[in-house]
Amino acid sequence: MKIAVLHGEVAEDANRDEKDVLVQVDFVSQGLAALGHEPVAVPVSLNLEEAARALAALRPVIAFNLVESLSGKGGLIHIVPALLDALKIPYTGAGTEAMMLTSNKILAKKWLGAAGLPTPPWFTASEMHENLQVAGPWLVKSVWEHASIGLDEDSVIVDADREKILVEMEKRRSSLGGECLVEVFIDGREFNLSLLGGEKGPEVLPPAEIRFDAYPRGKVRVVGYRSKWEEGSFEFNHTPRSFEFPETDAPLLARLKELALKCWRLFDLRGYARVDFRVNREGRPWILEVNANPCLSPDAGFHATTLQAGLNFTEVLRRIIADRK
Repeated sequence: MKIAVLHGEVAEDANRDEKDVLVQVDFVSQGLAALGHEPVAVPVSLNLEEAARALAALRPVIAFNLVESLSGKGGLIHIVPALLDALKIPYTGAGTEAMMLTSNKILAKKWLGAAGLPTPPWFTASEMHENLQVAGPWLVKSVWEHASIGLDEDSVIVDADREKILVEMEKRRSSLGGECLVEVFIDGREFNLSLLGGEKGPEVLPPAEIRFDAYPRGKVRVVGYRSKWEEGSFEFNHTPRSFEFPETDAPLLARLKELALKCWRLFDLRGYARVDFRVNREGRPWILEVNANPCLSPDAGFHATTLQAGLNFTEVLRRIIADRK
């Protein structure tokens, strides 16, 4: 069947993190072709009328939604499933509401908190004064951007200094072009739990831990932009993904699996997802982010996890398509 592979338009001079979606398009298209489908790449911009005309001319049976940003803005990605809903075109991955809730970290945290799920204490710049009695250190992060964009060691502020935090938030807001929030930085282990739709409901794939190997004393342990995108950097080379755990981790891993499933159901996710956790030194897990439609590049964490589960990519795509909205 004909499948429209949707992706955000990418400028020729775009950064590597933005161009990565084109790698996903090629990888997914190859997999779809191997399944006997006819994939057609469709770039999407903020000109939604143009996108609607392109889809009307193409007349796809379904759309495979790989859009991660529109005009470089991650906060607009819920517009694409909304457009597909309006056009009555079935599509893969999260629906409009789920995409809007999970792409906005403030909304996501409010939903997690209302459901009684653990997420680090947080606040916005306007809420600064009343929250400074909460012990830090603090992590400044974009409300909208994902893939560790704008995240580095300077994002972590040890001293509970109101002015210092506000300055850092304003700097990030200016560079990223959007609102920031501050959350308590959980100094501990980092885990990613990926989920894949199935006939009997979501399957939690093998848990992955991001290790901080040979990090010198005092160096902030955060999976930032350099860890993900700057090959050759210390952070890129010393944050390997591990699937090996001692037996003593079994209760923790079971708890992470339980929380990941609760996130899937809370946000009504579909197809595939990833939940990122930090576990503090007392062994308590905290939900950092819920990622709907995570990256499907061949070198990304989701693909590594599916391989660890013994799944080939065509089977993964088949299951994502079967769980479409």
